[in-house]
Amino acid sequence: MDTLELKKIASQVRRDIVRMVSAVNSGHPGGSLGCTDFLTALYFDTMSYNSSNFDMDGKNEDLFFLSNGHISPVWYSVLARAGYFPPSELGTFRKLSSRLQGHPSTDKNLPGVRMASGSLGQGLSVALGAAETKKLNNDQSLVYTLHGDGELQEGQIWEAAIYAAAKKIDNIISTIDYNGRQIDGDVEDVLSLGNLAQKWQAFGWETLEMDGHNMDEVRNTLSKAKAKTGQGKPIMIIMKTEMGQGVDYMMGSHKWHGVAPNAEQLQDALNQLEETLGDY
Repeated sequence: MDTLELKKIASQVRRDIVRMVSAVNSGHPGGSLGCTDFLTALYFDTMSYNSSNFDMDGKNEDLFFLSNGHISPVWYSVLARAGYFPPSELGTFRKLSSRLQGHPSTDKNLPGVRMASGSLGQGLSVALGAAETKKLNNDQSLVYTLHGDGELQEGQIWEAAIYAAAKKIDNIISTIDYNGRQIDGDVEDVLSLGNLAQKWQAFGWETLEMDGHNMDEVRNTLSKAKAKTGQGKPIMIIMKTEMGQGVDYMMGSHKWHGVAPNAEQLQDALNQLEETLGDY
């Protein structure tokens, strides 16, 4: 798929996000909007999967694990637009008995979701287990993960980082949403992460960096990452993003991490985002 088509999908996904969280006055729009371009490129350009015949094993398919599960709105939208379930189901987001809970869960068998997430720090460990399973089964497909930068303040992430390098798990491509903000403020003020590229390199990972809002760069970096698999090192992409990307009043602050727009704010947001695939 070409870059223009990916940008059109990303615009629709952003519309889905703000509509979903506004409808129930609950959810996390900031990080969701920031990761839209990445997840759009990942699902519509990079990964190989069968959305019409989902199963938990995912044999001979690329797998994705969302570790920072609070940005479920963007993932649900991308999954729906990729054919895992009808886009109309996005209207049930965070409602009682919905399969689209605030944090992804597996108890209601939502296609595309293979782990419950939202308790931060756990996704990399689970994904490494899936990657090792693929190696044991001679499955050549890859495992992808996404993490928040504030999530890196969790110790389990670094235990998993050590393990992956020591065991040469080289069929995993992880990405950090490095927007510099978390629920309580700027990451630098809450608990500084220092130089992330140097940290991951020191832990034995192959490290790449990219602008998460330049679709061509996202596509090219993911392609470079794929080319580096199978060479004895796990791969980490440090992705620079802006929380709330695409909606001007949400950008530049951590305040929209977990706050939904009201009706007037929603309309303002929708006026900034082109409807390209049809609203659900």
